[in-house]
This record gives sequence, structure tokens and C-alpha cells, in this order.
Amino acid sequence: MSKLGDLGARLHRGEVGYDFIGNRKIWYGLSILITITAIVALAVRGLNMGIEFQGGAVFTTPKSDVSVSQAQEYAEEASGHDAIVQQLGNGSLRIQVGGLDTAQSDQVREELAKDMGVPEEKIAAELVGPSWGEQIATKAWTGLGVFMILVVIYLAIAFEWRMAIAALIALIHDLTITVGIYSLVGFEVTVGTVIGLLTILGYSLYDTVVVFDSLKEQTKDITKQTRFTYSELANRSINGTLVRSINTTVVALLPVAGLLFIGGGVLGAGMLNDISLSLFVGLAAGAYSSIFIATPLVADLKEREPAIKALKKRIMVKRAAAAAKGEPLDAADELSAEAAVVGPRAGRHGAQEHRG
Repeated sequence: MSKLGDLGARLHRGEVGYDFIGNRKIWYGLSILITITAIVALAVRGLNMGIEFQGGAVFTTPKSDVSVSQAQEYAEEASGHDAIVQQLGNGSLRIQVGGLDTAQSDQVREELAKDMGVPEEKIAAELVGPSWGEQIATKAWTGLGVFMILVVIYLAIAFEWRMAIAALIALIHDLTITVGIYSLVGFEVTVGTVIGLLTILGYSLYDTVVVFDSLKEQTKDITKQTRFTYSELANRSINGTLVRSINTTVVALLPVAGLLFIGGGVLGAGMLNDISLSLFVGLAAGAYSSIFIATPLVADLKEREPAIKALKKRIMVKRAAAAAKGEPLDAADELSAEAAVVGPRAGRHGAQEHRG
């Protein structure tokens, strides 16, 4: 068995682990800091909206000796508006200029042909009205709202309302971070971006549901025992699915990274940038939130229940009494007390391994 596979098996059995729940305030603080940074970036810099949302024209020129910076200068002089220029994989240029109508688009096309020294008929022009972008944005918001409502309803039925609330907060967390990254990086927000944002919600929810399913199974009839608190079982659920979450995320990120850094960066495919950046950031944020945000939030909400509070009190009293008498905890209690430590469990098993 590989080292990673062996680690996954030991995490699943509870032989090693990390105290995610016990250190949740660290991760809450980190998430709050990242979220505030994203909100500030949005407030200060805003989003670089594509012409699909603000209207304008897109000019595609044939391959020429004109550089990206020169083409941008020509387009801005001809139109009087800011221009975005991208070099495509075949050497042609894609020039986007916002706020142009049909007459202005024809004039800019003519000026570009003269400045770049190419035939006017070789420059393809596409005019986009802002009303189309508004329709797309409205439909995207509607789709997002319906998705969120359905997610909350499904999780409340399949699991419980606390898990539904935690998953919803994690999804909003992922979206906020992704949009904030777009603002900081300055990538253009296009229809592809919207598609990417809607796609990452499914990935984020998948990781969260995997942990929730394990947690639901482990906490079944939890009040009938006095070995584990709810938070300890939540911690075991995260550790038990940790390697699976990492493997799933890495496998998903690798092709997306290829789209972002090779397709978008090397080949200059603009639409790939729009989709792949949102997917890359969203996948990473989704894996993070399912482990460090969603499940700890469930534990926090669950520990407020009277029955779970009473259970924790009984367990603490039992452990304190055993410690006062110098009696060892049974095997299960040893596991609950030491599951937060990264490394093999101490005690009888450790001593046997040492003698072996």
C-alpha cells in the first residue's frame, strides 16, 4: 500500500488525526480575513466587466506585426474608450472596446485598418448590446438563487437544517473568495466566468456532502453512549474523509490548471481564462471550506442543543472521575482523547509496537 493510502486508512481508523474542530477559531479567523479582503477589493477596484455586460464591440484582426500594446493604443485613440487586447493562439488580435454603437464601431474598424496596415474587410467586427448582458446577469442570479434554495431544502431533508445552513455559508464563502480574486487579478468577467462560478458550486457541495454523510453515520444514536462528544465525532469524520477530499480536489485541479496556465497563459485563449480561473479558485476554496468551515460550523450549532450539551457534560464528568482515580480510559475513550494528535496513539498499542 502506498504511503498516502496507508495514511488514509490510519486516518479512517482514527489512529492519527488533526484537531480541525479544536482549532476552528484559527480557520474562522483566516476565512473572515480572506472574505474581508475580497469585499474590500470589490468595493475599491470593482470587477472588470466584459462587453457582454456593458455593451461594445469586439474586433478580431488578422496576424500582423502590430504588438498588443500598439493595438491597444490604436484602439483607444480611434474610439476614445479603454480597450482590452488579447493575442490569440494563431497570432491574430482580439480587441474589445466598450460603449460603442454601430456607427462608432464602423468608424473604429476603419481607423484600426489604417493604423495596423491591414485591409478593412479582414477585420471582423462583432457588436454586443448591453441589454443582452443584463438578461444573462439576471438569469444567472435567478439560477444561483434557485440553486441555493434547492440545496438548503435537500440538505435539510437528507441530513438536518444545521448542515443545510453550514453548507449554505460555505457556498457563499467560496463565491465571495472567487469573485474577490477576480477583482484583485483584474480578469475580465464574461459569460464564461458566470458558467465557471455556477459550476464550482457543485464541486464545493460534493466535498461537503461527503463529510456530512460520514458525520451523520458516526453520530447516529450518539446520546446512547458516553465515549465521544459530537465535536470529537465530527473531527473523526473530517479526518476519515481527508485523503479522499485531497485526492478528489487534486485530480480536479490538474486539468483546470492546464486550462488556466497553458491554455490561457501560453496559448492566449481568452475564454479559457474566464472559465478556468473561476474553476481553479472555486475548487480550491470549496475543498477548504468543506473541511475547515462547514463541518466545524455544524459542530458549533449542534453543541448548542440541550441533549448534546448534556452528553458532553456526562462525558467530561466520566473522564474527570477516571483521571482522579487513576483509572485508564477504555480503548474507545483513549481514541477520543488523542484523535487530535498527529501521530500514532500512545498507550497499550504504542507500547506493543515499541517492544516489537
